[in-house]
Amino acid sequence: MSTTTEQLSTRHLLGIKDLTEKDIQLILDTAENFKDVLNRPIKKVPSLRDITIANVFFENSTRTRLSFELAEKRLSADTINFAASSSSVSKGETLIDTVNNILAMKVDMIVMRHPYAGAGVFLSRHVDAQIVNAGDGAHEHPTQALLDSFSIRERYGDVAGRKVAIIGDILHSRVALSNILCLQKQGAEVMVCGPTTLIPKYITSLGVKVEHDLMKALNWCDVANMLRIQLERQDIGYFPSLREYTMLYGVNKEILDSLNKEITIMHPGPINRGVEITSDVADSKHAIILDQVENGVAVRMAVLYLLAGKRG
Repeated sequence: MSTTTEQLSTRHLLGIKDLTEKDIQLILDTAENFKDVLNRPIKKVPSLRDITIANVFFENSTRTRLSFELAEKRLSADTINFAASSSSVSKGETLIDTVNNILAMKVDMIVMRHPYAGAGVFLSRHVDAQIVNAGDGAHEHPTQALLDSFSIRERYGDVAGRKVAIIGDILHSRVALSNILCLQKQGAEVMVCGPTTLIPKYITSLGVKVEHDLMKALNWCDVANMLRIQLERQDIGYFPSLREYTMLYGVNKEILDSLNKEITIMHPGPINRGVEITSDVADSKHAIILDQVENGVAVRMAVLYLLAGKRG
């Protein structure tokens, strides 16, 4: 892989809001190089051979954690994995104490998922290690937005000028906020679509279009990013039933076939098949869901590699 002399403008990856458009392009260009590496017979490079990375997950995650672990291994980093459910956090240990104990083992970088918004920012002010936000509450999920942009760029050649509709549970989604910020910084138009109860009131201040009619949103967009209904974050009923939600906002093959153009379907996963999209959509040529998963490893390799260049 060719090395780059360019550097990110930030020491941590806490959110897309902290990245410049140049940072985003640097990450995506670097990820393109790493994707070439991942398609070689030998998929490993020695780029982070002297770096130790801790994956600290205070929330359950399968895809994101595995993607980061694989990215770290492909870069030859040493890794340790920490799950809060089986740790002293369950005995009342604070976040800072937990992380400082990990840092005492000479860890250089922390990849953290946490149920509370702003946990990564808080930690970055109190510990001397680089923090990568792997999702904080309903706030941000920057690497998901970056891999989504990478996947759109791969499909269309450029993100600028594309119309992207983010459909579903906008209110509880960290993916939605990170995607909105990331897409806008690259010159895309963004629309959110869903029931009124799942669209936050502040959303118009971000300069996005708001639509409550699914068909209008699909006819407008080039790309539809279908979000999962996050029942685990909903303390009240935001709609009468999943069946009614699916009738109004679920996408099936008949709906796609009725559009006057071909659109691309994305999903950050895990998919609730039969709720936000049907299996015949998820497995169709319209969907780039598995491409997103593959691209996630390359993008996370790029993020870790570029941040390692900002150490010290």
